[in-house]
Amino acid sequence: MTSRERFLAACRCERVDRVPAWVMRQAGRYLPEYRALKAKYDFLTLVRTPELAAEVTLQPALRFAKLDAAILFSDILTIPEALGQGYSFRESGGIAMDFTLDSEEKLAALGSAADVPARLDYMAQAMRLVRAELGEERALLGFAGSPWTLAVYMVEGGSAKQFYKIKCLAAEHPALFDALMEKLADAVAASLRMQIEAGADAVQIFDSWASLCSAGEYEKLSLRWIRKIISALPGNVPVIVFAKGMSHFALQIAGAGARVLGVDWTHKLSGIRELAGTRLALQGNLDPTVLNLSDEKIVRERTREILDDMRGENGFIFNLGHGILPEAKPESVAVMLDEICSEAR
Repeated sequence: MTSRERFLAACRCERVDRVPAWVMRQAGRYLPEYRALKAKYDFLTLVRTPELAAEVTLQPALRFAKLDAAILFSDILTIPEALGQGYSFRESGGIAMDFTLDSEEKLAALGSAADVPARLDYMAQAMRLVRAELGEERALLGFAGSPWTLAVYMVEGGSAKQFYKIKCLAAEHPALFDALMEKLADAVAASLRMQIEAGADAVQIFDSWASLCSAGEYEKLSLRWIRKIISALPGNVPVIVFAKGMSHFALQIAGAGARVLGVDWTHKLSGIRELAGTRLALQGNLDPTVLNLSDEKIVRERTREILDDMRGENGFIFNLGHGILPEAKPESVAVMLDEICSEAR
């Protein structure tokens, strides 16, 4: 099987010759070739320049031949930016939105989903460049943030220590909250459709702030909007949902139309499999800090623990339980991939 065939077969819960693998945030600060580019260009220039975004996307694929998929180098906050709420990075760390979305007037002033394809055309251009380079051999993933996760940043005005504004909006002004989420769901769907048309084999929705929702709130605040997005996408394209802290809602996420559930590192995959049954593929879930280690034996052991836990299971994609850390060692990534590929099924 080619890597592309292997990855897509796993998404469909079909038998594969070995477990496919890719890594969230695999194009980024842990790679010396990325840091060399970053010394010349700021992050937003890398994201907005198709040739540079394509180069960064391809860096891990060129370094690690055993990766089965590449994921477009971009940022989830391109959606708010396309709607008229730009973003930047604070010198002290974290995200700063150009303004805080704190009134009905500011919401009304935002653009619409119709604006997204033109304003994010640089993503489509980068996707086409990567697709041409990868050919038919390896899978290519697009992505977007969930409406809930995007709304957290937009309403809070960026990164925050206590995310209370978004919860207050949802509780005290439900009509305004719903209007924002409707707008974001339509915009995310437009972005993902654009990426699929440009060559994405599958797309991932990052619900990174799902953990801010209580068990009783998750459907109302986040999942129903993810369901709306998935229903607007081509049915033959797998959708992966990574809902940090909500992996135990596997059946509900499957019911939203997702083909694959990304599982964070705090859950045992076999336990999630018991909840989800066999109709939902699982992706995950090595603790990202393992790749910061220099000890090859430990990296292999921790990788093997996950492989053994999912032994004999169809519908499994190896990944991390969150994004790779800047301190990760490329040598340890290579060891992890070598361990994954060491045993044909």
